Amino acid sequence: MQTSLKNKAWNEIKTNDSWAIFKIMGEFVHGYEKLSQIGPCVTIFGSARTKPDQKYYKLAEKISKKIVENGYGVITGGGPGIMEAGNKGAHLGGGTSVGLNIDLPFEQHDNPYIDNDKSLDFDYFFVRKVMFVKYSQGFVVMPGGFGTLDELFEAITLIQTHKIDKFPIILVGTEFWGGLIDWVRKTLLDSFQNISEPDMDLVQVVDTEDEVIEILNQFYDEYNLSPNF
Repeated sequence: MQTSLKNKAWNEIKTNDSWAIFKIMGEFVHGYEKLSQIGPCVTIFGSARTKPDQKYYKLAEKISKKIVENGYGVITGGGPGIMEAGNKGAHLGGGTSVGLNIDLPFEQHDNPYIDNDKSLDFDYFFVRKVMFVKYSQGFVVMPGGFGTLDELFEAITLIQTHKIDKFPIILVGTEFWGGLIDWVRKTLLDSFQNISEPDMDLVQVVDTEDEVIEILNQFYDEYNLSPNF
C-alpha cells in the first residue's frame, strides 16, 4: 500500500479521495431512499457457507417464514447460505424480502429469493452495515464466521454505548453460541470486569423459531414498534 501511495502525487491521492466521498454519499442516499419504504424488518445473519441440506439453513428458513407471518419483513446480506434461507422463508411466507448485497469470496451473487425491487448492491462494507442497523427492528444471528461476529458485536456495542435504541439481538443455536457466551461472562465480566452485568442481557440464546418470535413480539408489545431512526 505504501508503495502504491509513493507512486502517486499528493494531488492525485487527494482527488481520488474526494471522488470516493461522492461515491460513499451516493451509496448512503440510495440505501436511505430504498430502505425507508420497506416497513419494520428483522435482519437475519449467518454463514454464506451453510448448505441447503444443513439444519441451520432449514431452521433459518422456518424462522424467516414465521417472522413475516408475524408482520415483519426480513433483511439479509443477500448472498447464499443462511442469507438465502432467510430470503427464501420470507418469500415463501409472502412477506417483504430484502437483500443488501456485497461482492465477497463466498457471496458471488445475490440469491433468487429477494424481492425484485428490494435488492441493493454495496461496494462499502461500512455503508452496508449502517443500513442493517438503521432499518432493522431486531437481529437474528445464526451460526456464522467472522462477518457474522462483526455484525453481532457492532450491534451490541452501539446499544451498550447508547448510540442506537435497544432492539432484540437473538442468537440461534446453543451448541454454537454457548461457548462464546460462557467466555464473555467468565473472561470479560468475571475475570477482567471489561463489561457490566447488564451487558449480558443485550443478547439472548435460543434454539427454535417459536422462541425467536416470542422474544420479538414480547419486546415490541412492551415498546411500541417504531423504526430505529
